[in-house]
Amino acid sequence: MANNKWFGTDGVRGKANTFPMTIDFASKLGMAAGQLICTSKHRVAIAKDTRISGDMLEAALISGFTSQGVEVIKLGVIPTPALTTLTPELNVDMSVMITASHNPYQDNGIKLISADGSKFSDDITAKIEALIEKNEFNFSPDNIGKTTINDSAIKDYCQIALSISSQDKPLSGLKIVLDCANGCFSEILPHIFNQYGAQTIVLSNTPNGTNINLNCGSQHTANMCQEVINNQADLGIAVDGDGDRIIVCDEKGQSLDGDQIIAFLGQYFHNTHQLKGNTVVATIVSNPALDRFLNNLGINCVRSAVGERYVIEEMEKYGSNIGGEESGHMVISDYSKTGDALMTGLVLAIGLKKSQSKMSQIFPLFTPMTCRRNDAKFKTTDDMKEAFENTAFKTAIQKGEQQINSKGKILIRKSGTEPKIQVWSWSDDASLAETINFNIISVLEKSKGFENIKKVR
Repeated sequence: MANNKWFGTDGVRGKANTFPMTIDFASKLGMAAGQLICTSKHRVAIAKDTRISGDMLEAALISGFTSQGVEVIKLGVIPTPALTTLTPELNVDMSVMITASHNPYQDNGIKLISADGSKFSDDITAKIEALIEKNEFNFSPDNIGKTTINDSAIKDYCQIALSISSQDKPLSGLKIVLDCANGCFSEILPHIFNQYGAQTIVLSNTPNGTNINLNCGSQHTANMCQEVINNQADLGIAVDGDGDRIIVCDEKGQSLDGDQIIAFLGQYFHNTHQLKGNTVVATIVSNPALDRFLNNLGINCVRSAVGERYVIEEMEKYGSNIGGEESGHMVISDYSKTGDALMTGLVLAIGLKKSQSKMSQIFPLFTPMTCRRNDAKFKTTDDMKEAFENTAFKTAIQKGEQQINSKGKILIRKSGTEPKIQVWSWSDDASLAETINFNIISVLEKSKGFENIKKVR
């Protein structure tokens, strides 16, 4: 895996008007991507979410791409899953999504999407970074790209959503609270659910550039949960600003863990003979009880590294059409290339209606193992790496694995963004999970450069 300087697992991200989210960087990113990627059709599509800095970064990217002779197709404000799903039909070399997902409006980001709708690999983004750093671009008065507008993208995406069910008004009789996060789904989410016959109570659907994700959406669900109770609704659905994450609550206002949604999707597609590869993909941090639940249904549960891109890679490897993260990114590849809150919400609501049960009667589908997580923080990355390779630390891990055996799971991770070591332990026996986690994490306190232990779960 390439060691990227600016690109993380989901593009470049930062504070708007602060490097790297500046017009200078965005313009050079457009130049580099235009020179390296847009060599066949010489066309790129650009979309954005509702935050105020989107226009600024869009203009900078356009200047960069067009300066290299690349035609830019402006799609306007559309959800990330709409862009990834439609990209293969746009006759472009790549697409760009300007978004910081669930972050506050002050942040923004740039996601690069390949011609087939998938995220760029680390190797490709490393090459783009190298071109930006080199900063040697050719400019010609005879090689300037034009800009066009495509205003049919949302309509095309909605047609896909409306094709999920052939039944007329399949959600008739359901009352659903929708929290649109003042983001990309502000108009689309209510429209589609209403088309499906649901009675909707809509929250946070008036974006003004600075209220995206502000005390609403997938990261702030208290209001949604309360509105479900107040309106005696059947369920609540909250999305994030760019629409690739979903959080759901039942009729009692109790939020569901993402693993429960993964379990439901796997079970529903299995029962309706739609599950491909007889496999569901989750990440290494999903609860081990998820595997047990799916395995008992005869479904294979495969684990990927943390990050939607890695979930999708494993789905493709095993021919699966269902995958997700406990954080709320759910991928149903029959309908979307990436995590899609709308498609997931529709499938969940349709499944609920067919069950003729209340949400609280269905969930939880399984009892999670007790999870304990502690993070050990170090002064420097080198200190963290040295502690990670320490013999005493490795011995403590081996002893913990022997103790937990088949009763649970241990996971040790190095943070990709901070000098931290994460120690996870799961077990049906809460005291065992606690003891093993403590025994492993306490060894790190004696390591060089150790700063503190933070209890996360």
